[in-house]
Amino acid sequence: MEHTDQRTMRRVLRREIAGTIGLLTDEHDFRAMRRYRSFTFDDHTSYLRQVEAILRTRANQGSHTTVALFDPEDYADYCTETGLDPDTLSSRSRFTAELATKGPAVAYEGQPLTDLVPALVDEAVRQVTWEYAATLLARLGTCASCGEDIGHAAFARASALLTRILDTAPPGSRHLVCSVTGTPEALLAALHADADTQGTTRLDEAEALELTTVLAVGLGTHSPGGLVMRTSTPGTTDRVYGWRLRADDLAPLTAAEVFDAYCTDIDTGDLIGPEPDVDYTTPPDLGDAPRHQH
Repeated sequence: MEHTDQRTMRRVLRREIAGTIGLLTDEHDFRAMRRYRSFTFDDHTSYLRQVEAILRTRANQGSHTTVALFDPEDYADYCTETGLDPDTLSSRSRFTAELATKGPAVAYEGQPLTDLVPALVDEAVRQVTWEYAATLLARLGTCASCGEDIGHAAFARASALLTRILDTAPPGSRHLVCSVTGTPEALLAALHADADTQGTTRLDEAEALELTTVLAVGLGTHSPGGLVMRTSTPGTTDRVYGWRLRADDLAPLTAAEVFDAYCTDIDTGDLIGPEPDVDYTTPPDLGDAPRHQH
């Protein structure tokens, strides 16, 4: 009877423990791991099916699982730094456990891998974008005339502008995209937010931080770029409007400029038919957000 109770308790505890699975999302990374004899999979498609089966089983048992992006190069560097043997299951498990807190990861909620993998890759791109943008900001130094940290001032300016953009947007669903092209690497960040008729806004704080950082890079470096907002309110047509970056400020785009931007294929330059029930318009006045000239 005592052994039965212990087994029951262990089953309960397993359901209470959150697990992390490191996923090799593409064939190239999968082949890189095959150089380790302890990595016994020989086919990427079969590997993905096995991972999905494990995820479903854990979900059916009531266990929470986080799926993290497993990068073979990062893993090799990790083993070198920690002195671990990379050709062991225990080393991979230890690396995967740390991925849950440091690397790109998404929660498994029953979605198929065909949906989960793109979400995981998008999360990785977001993290790399933010880290790169934050590094650029930190390297801007101080203003020669006033001694102020340019990166900090640009971030404060970007935060104030983002607040005004959200405050002046109509209630409903908002999708804001910021792009900066004048830096060594083009930067792109997106923010999804929802606001009710009382003005309460709900948003993803990580997305907000990333977009603010990218916008701050554009403002701090005086790089070309822009922001485009799309709002959706039940019972009305969607509204699309935007701004271009101009020095350390935002200049509103005309309705025609927004139409051209939305109805042009960015890869080919060909015109795309406008969406039905979409109003391409001018943005609301943002007023005077705090700023500092450098």
